[in-house]
Amino acid sequence: MSGGETEAVDAFEDLGLTSYEAKVFIALHRLGAGTARDVADITDVPRSQVYSVAESLESQGLLEVQQSNPIRYRPVSVDEARETLRARFEREQDRAFEYVETVKREPAGEETQEDIWTVRGRDRVDDRTVDILSQADERIVFGTRLPELVTDTIERTLVERAEAGVTVVVVSRTTAVRDRFADHDVITVENPPAHGTEDQRSGRIAIADDDSILLSVVGDEGSETAIWSSGSLFASVLIQLIEASDELAVESS
Repeated sequence: MSGGETEAVDAFEDLGLTSYEAKVFIALHRLGAGTARDVADITDVPRSQVYSVAESLESQGLLEVQQSNPIRYRPVSVDEARETLRARFEREQDRAFEYVETVKREPAGEETQEDIWTVRGRDRVDDRTVDILSQADERIVFGTRLPELVTDTIERTLVERAEAGVTVVVVSRTTAVRDRFADHDVITVENPPAHGTEDQRSGRIAIADDDSILLSVVGDEGSETAIWSSGSLFASVLIQLIEASDELAVESS
């Protein structure tokens, strides 16, 4: 098989076909129509196996059988096969996640759980930051000393929430960070008071509605790790402690 065909077979296997089923289906599209012998001649599927494989493909709605002597097979169109496999994938996905929904554990009684999560990796911290900012309904505080931690998506999210009526404050001692938001009239930009020597490990902070927070640090090699919490007593208390310090002198609205 060529490299392209090998990749196609692998892809069909990911969609639920066996290797033989994928090879027979591809071979029949190459032939247009053919017998078991025709298929076996251009694949490594034994002729004796082609019959059972074709029967399986027919039951899945991927080929048609002509009751001739010898029996001939014809694949359904690419569009029809695509729709058949897509529908099957969605059914299996629904079945899998419906089961997960039935077995996932729900909090029992009045017991509460203070969820504090760790996220590692720049891209994942980016995604979690955007998620926290997107859920703010009243107030956002976002701060960082590193311009590269203000992604286009984060900037766009801050502007969108501000335009939706959320109070948005960006805090940074770094001119490049403050300048990035200088033209956005809907966003307040703050330069916090100096407080000792700036920690070169600090990454970013995101606060949303006084009950969601993300704090990150940057390692020597540039990797980023963050902790975050949302809707928890831990998040509320940590936000109060941070905002009561000189590190983040931002008044609550």
